[in-house]
Amino acid sequence: MDTWYTKQSPIFKEKECKSVIHEFTVKGHKGLTINPYQGCGHRCGYCYATYEWSPEFYNRIYAKSNVAGVLEKQIKSRKYQNIDSVMISSATDAYQPAEVKYGLTRKCIEVLQKYNVPYYVFTKSKIIERDLKLHQRYKDKCFLVWSITTTDENIRRLIEPGTPPVNSIFNVIKRFTDAGICCCVNIDPLIPLITDDPYHVHEVVDRSYNAGVRYVFGALLRLRSDIWERMKIILKLLHLEKAIEEYKNTIYRFEEPLKLWCNVGAIKSYETRSLQNLREIAIQKGMILDFPDINRNSRPNSNKHRGVDQELILKYL
Repeated sequence: MDTWYTKQSPIFKEKECKSVIHEFTVKGHKGLTINPYQGCGHRCGYCYATYEWSPEFYNRIYAKSNVAGVLEKQIKSRKYQNIDSVMISSATDAYQPAEVKYGLTRKCIEVLQKYNVPYYVFTKSKIIERDLKLHQRYKDKCFLVWSITTTDENIRRLIEPGTPPVNSIFNVIKRFTDAGICCCVNIDPLIPLITDDPYHVHEVVDRSYNAGVRYVFGALLRLRSDIWERMKIILKLLHLEKAIEEYKNTIYRFEEPLKLWCNVGAIKSYETRSLQNLREIAIQKGMILDFPDINRNSRPNSNKHRGVDQELILKYL
């Protein structure tokens, strides 16, 4: 675990890829994703992308140097001629520090715009501010998602030490919403006994709303053997040693050791309570608990970024 929590900068390496568009399935939803990088320097202790195939995920970042050319070739192929939308990125942060050096995410977005492909970006970074005008010119066919777990800097520095201060993130979000770009905040994961209490959730939702965000969603932390080992360190660093047993006996109900690469979710009653708390807080602000439909927004005469969708809100009550 010392390879996760370290102040050393990651090593950047270049490599070529054979394909860049990949299919993924999450909770029955099928989609396409692009990952210009392998690995991530944000060092989030709860990261789901730290699979066995990438043991140096935090410390060695691979830049897929030919990614833009391969992407264009795939889009022009018969298989990908009619793409509804693409996620950037599902297993890394497209705007992590490596992007400053390589600019691969920007190149991919230019290709997507060239072929009229809608896209959505997940990031924790402020580096995306560099591409504000790039996204603004395509604002009816894209939306940007910032993953924010907490506004507490003491907690942030422990659980995701490579991310920028949250104040700077909200300042960047405000610039994007002021530019008319559809932005969302994803409170994922909600971390039991750390960031899932009403105070923490209120803080994130309130600041998102004040930054002009109208879409918000979230999910409760899932555990896996490697994630659990890192979470035990985090709980100890936060002086929440007793929470380790509460995770095992009450919230997640599992026995150690966890089976390798087996995901463990919280018990249903705890998950329902945490998500209902998020829903109530967001609805109080008139926010929408879902993704915007960029495929709908990209059609002529569509109701772009309509504000509060009452039918969608009622679905969550």
